[in-house]
Amino acid sequence: MELSEARRRRRMVRAFGPDPDAPQPIAPATVDALLDAARRAPSAGNTQAVRFLVLDTPEAVAGYWDLTLAPERRDGFAWPGLLVAPVLVVVLVDPGAYVARYAEADKARTGLGEGPDAWAVPYWWVDGGAVVQNLLLAVVDAGLGACLFGLFAHEEAVLAAHAVPAGWRAVGTVALGHPAPDRPGRSASRARPRLDAVVRRGRWDRG
Repeated sequence: MELSEARRRRRMVRAFGPDPDAPQPIAPATVDALLDAARRAPSAGNTQAVRFLVLDTPEAVAGYWDLTLAPERRDGFAWPGLLVAPVLVVVLVDPGAYVARYAEADKARTGLGEGPDAWAVPYWWVDGGAVVQNLLLAVVDAGLGACLFGLFAHEEAVLAAHAVPAGWRAVGTVALGHPAPDRPGRSASRARPRLDAVVRRGRWDRG
């Protein structure tokens, strides 16, 4: 698939199937190929401190949802088809690795090796976002569907339950699977701004 087509077709898929009672699994080799594509994203200082926690068994997926969406809350959940995704990928970043990298001789002059607070823009989140976008586009290219969502208040519990070492942070979780018919989220009705509304040339007041 051409990259331009993958960009055009990419969307958040919130239902997986084709049968919601028995969603089609994804071969581990396919998941590995998607993650290999995802990790080939830009990395500040070539730090390469993004990791993937892959939950790809029914037990692991169910355990994730038990931590983040209690069973008594599921009757009112707007996207039940999301809960049957056969694979969940938690994208993780290590801020400490960026601090250590920028304390090395070739980067020390930046002052960013002094600690996370020295970073006006925490590039671990930037790099994590680039990895996620790579993953979302690779999923479209593979004929699959994906949905990125945040862990929010459940981040600490999820990381602890899966023995993620201290210091790592979760960018978000990406559900993967074969897309099933669903309805768009409420945010999908928001129009995309025109190009001339988002481009400024030379000065902010020049469109």
